[in-house]
Amino acid sequence: MAKISKTVVDADLRSRIFDDLLTNPDGFTNDYKKVNDRQYGVILTDKNGVERYCRVGVIVAEEREDMTARQLMQKEIDEYNVKQENKATKAAERAKKAEADKARREAKEKEKEA
Repeated sequence: MAKISKTVVDADLRSRIFDDLLTNPDGFTNDYKKVNDRQYGVILTDKNGVERYCRVGVIVAEEREDMTARQLMQKEIDEYNVKQENKATKAAERAKKAEADKARREAKEKEKEA
């Protein structure tokens, strides 16, 4: 069996945990254990069949005099969305360049053959 990449495995584990925490009105399906005052942990089996230790933590933002808690949260959401848009734009540019490079290489090969 091919090994699934770390990025895919970690994203799946996060998704499963958030789904469990946010969408189960009758209680959690995973057995979370208190690790310390800030974190709970759970053991899950990843897509490669390996047991993984996952931690869920709570970070409490400092109070700010220059903005409310709601403003801070919205600011962080907006910053995240901008970063994701930039990543998507760069990925599209790389894909377009790769396609152009491939077409250029194929044209060169045809030229050599002729």
